[in-house]
Amino acid sequence: MTDDSRVLYLLACAAPPAQHLPTGITLAQQAGWDVCLILSPSAYSWQTQEELSDLEELTGHPVRYTYKRPGTEDVLPAPDAMLVAPATFNTLNKWAAGISDTLLLGLVTEAIGLQLPVVALPYLNAAQAAHGALDASVTFLRASGISVLLGAGGFVPHIPKHGDVDHYPWAAAIDALPRRAAPNGIRPT
Repeated sequence: MTDDSRVLYLLACAAPPAQHLPTGITLAQQAGWDVCLILSPSAYSWQTQEELSDLEELTGHPVRYTYKRPGTEDVLPAPDAMLVAPATFNTLNKWAAGISDTLLLGLVTEAIGLQLPVVALPYLNAAQAAHGALDASVTFLRASGISVLLGAGGFVPHIPKHGDVDHYPWAAAIDALPRRAAPNGIRPT
């Protein structure tokens, strides 16, 4: 990518679409994004060493999942936007509550204060979606400027144990990203 390319942090949580990350990465790259991949610790543990190597080759960047040591050089460029996909029930609720106990959550909670463009594409079942905490969390995140693609035009929760990762709406999430770079980026800690 050139120096003027737009940098996208794709932040993936542990849900079935995390096993299909090349689909989302490739669509984002086709839309002109330089993609950096950051995984939740659980999503990271789902990947084999070969899959991690393939993801690093596809993005051209190391895959991050944990905080770096203080004073350690940044290995990723600062983001112009973020895409949290798949975003789990757990992550959406922790994010809205301001909990940043993982690198992924630390970045997205900070992104609110930095007014960085962020799109969240959930993956959860209808039983989780019926829990009152989710509605409150999504309402808070949307009021904070996060584009949460839950419902028509985004991800529609499925019957428990009947999710269809082949129809996960990666393209809707990529289309919801800004068309130009944001003025301020942050670096992962």
